[in-house]
Amino acid sequence: MRSIRPSFTARGEHRGGRGARRRTSPVLAALALASALALTATACESGDTQADGQASASAASGEDGKFTIPDGIKDKLEEHGIDIDKWKDGAWKDWDKDDWLREAQDYINPIIEGLWDPERMRDADDPDTGVDENDLSGDQGVTDPTPEPVEAKAVSPAYHDNAPEAGKVFFDSPEGTMVCSATVVQDPAHPGKSNLVWTAGHCVHAGKKGGWYRNIAFVPSYNNAGETAEQLQDVTKEQVAPYGVWWGDWAQTSAQWIEQGGATGGDGAPYDFAVIHVTPENGSGGKSLEETVGSALPVDFNAPAVTKVDGITATGYPAASPYDGQALYQCQDKPGRLSISASDPTMYRIGCTMTGGSSGGGWVATGSDGKQALVSNTSIGPVSAGWLAGPRLGEAAQGVYDSVSKKFAGR
Repeated sequence: MRSIRPSFTARGEHRGGRGARRRTSPVLAALALASALALTATACESGDTQADGQASASAASGEDGKFTIPDGIKDKLEEHGIDIDKWKDGAWKDWDKDDWLREAQDYINPIIEGLWDPERMRDADDPDTGVDENDLSGDQGVTDPTPEPVEAKAVSPAYHDNAPEAGKVFFDSPEGTMVCSATVVQDPAHPGKSNLVWTAGHCVHAGKKGGWYRNIAFVPSYNNAGETAEQLQDVTKEQVAPYGVWWGDWAQTSAQWIEQGGATGGDGAPYDFAVIHVTPENGSGGKSLEETVGSALPVDFNAPAVTKVDGITATGYPAASPYDGQALYQCQDKPGRLSISASDPTMYRIGCTMTGGSSGGGWVATGSDGKQALVSNTSIGPVSAGWLAGPRLGEAAQGVYDSVSKKFAGR
């Protein structure tokens, strides 16, 4: 989450920090994370353009059974000076501002097999920068009194048995290797077979002063056995990622986050959400993410008003002190209201001691249909910890969600 002084930043999180934007209109801006390019098999997205103006993601298979890169994509890569082999060998580490891909149709997220090994995942951080909580003193909307801190409780392992939809999003930024939390959500285009993951916008895109992060991948039930950091020093990839590593082959966040989100403070926070479509790094035997983990949460875009929600449960992997990012935690509290700007939707706010690393983690409540559903995600919190705030999902969030779902509806 981003700090309202470092509790949470608008990017991911590193150990010792946290991982957090404004609205010009509620209209969805399609922002997409381009398709995964399987470097080991030279699989690549196609250059076809959809009706929404975004490049479609698909791969063509040659006669020898190997994937080939469509000519359209070759041209696109050349246009941006991207050499796949060089990218695989570390060219992605070049964060020259002029070359940092920002627009939806330009982002490339090749699969680099084996990049996310146990050590790299364990050491992922969150930028420890933020602004003082007093920066919110200019709120013009309705803001309730600051909630009392609610002590985060450790989820009992195996995590898959108690929170099967939860996991971590890993990615690389100019500041280094980062991590956020995320949730497997249902896909209306593929009932029971979803490959959709919900997280914060600042976990995929840097906002107004940056572009798309790189090497974005989701690991469901990370450290499922609940091992300590010391015990994780010498484990296999299967132990730390028992349900595999799933790379983002497409992602979208809100126009508001892209245009106004920042690394600190509350700019864009009411629109700080994203949906990632994922694909398995090493194949999943034909199974979807939802089939692999056995569950996916519905998303409620018409949740009750803040004052009518009896309780919200936030889930995540806090990484900033006193946590180390290796264990899954939850907070449960009755939400209050937090207004960043009178022109923006009022956010949910709960008491919770989770710190950075929990950014993007799902907030679950009883939805408008009386069933448990995802109604928000962790976005921001104060430098001193004690509370979290998340966007109330509405028209813009549903636009992001529906767009990703429809893009893969026929696949």
